[in-house]
Amino acid sequence: MVQTSNTEAQSLASKLISRWIRLSLVCGGAIFLFWWWRFAQWTPIRIVGACLMAASLALWIVAQFQLGDSFSVTPQARALVTSGIYSRIRNPIYVFSAVLIVGIALFVNRPAYLAFLVILIPIQIVRARREAKVLEEKFGEEYREYRRKTWF
Repeated sequence: MVQTSNTEAQSLASKLISRWIRLSLVCGGAIFLFWWWRFAQWTPIRIVGACLMAASLALWIVAQFQLGDSFSVTPQARALVTSGIYSRIRNPIYVFSAVLIVGIALFVNRPAYLAFLVILIPIQIVRARREAKVLEEKFGEEYREYRRKTWF
């Protein structure tokens, strides 16, 4: 039993470290952008980009924490998270990642960066469909009802 507890503790520690690393990288990237462009003129487009970046980053972080231990790179059905942001959007991490890219493109005044969305959005749609299939297999009607009540 001690080994099981030790393994569970290591798994929990690993998940927490992974979560904090992701959070640190994303926040560090945002701070770097603001620092790098700190002397740039604040045009209306740059302001809109900064607002989109800040809002999407904050919501992305909230979604990460609300998802908790259910986060995984590969589709897995650990738990059906239906509260918080997930009560309205099934895949808020994907949505807010895309909005974050739009914000970055506007903030640094590089519309060409929006082309990345042409690659990202289809990938996110495919991932969302795979996740939906796994969740539907495990949670059945409960997931189908949840899906009817939420967007993407």
